[in-house]
Amino acid sequence: QVQLVESGGGLVQPGGSLRLSCAASGIIFNINHMGWYRQAPGKQRELVAYITSGGITAYADSVKGRFTISRDNAKKTAYLQMDSLKSEDTAVYYCNAARGLSGLRAGDFASWGQGTQVTVSS
Repeated sequence: QVQLVESGGGLVQPGGSLRLSCAASGIIFNINHMGWYRQAPGKQRELVAYITSGGITAYADSVKGRFTISRDNAKKTAYLQMDSLKSEDTAVYYCNAARGLSGLRAGDFASWGQGTQVTVSS
């Protein structure tokens, strides 16, 4: 059974940083592409960043240059380093895994973890 557990969220001031973690189990982690998503109140969930099984990364324009996605295959964990945070980054952040990039980009998953809340406010 696939389980993805997000952690590391919290309250931070604008300009601050947070590092999110996504611990995976029940999958062969190193062959899965990993994505970070977020959902702000009243908005649809959106893909923020992804990292392929081979380590190629991509970012939404809104976070490019501020967020960095990485993965540690030995720990079966994906990370999202978030710097220069803005109020518009406030959302619940989720991770997910897929064997195919199209599925990852579409974000059409049957299940999601509980997410981790990120609030950027002074």
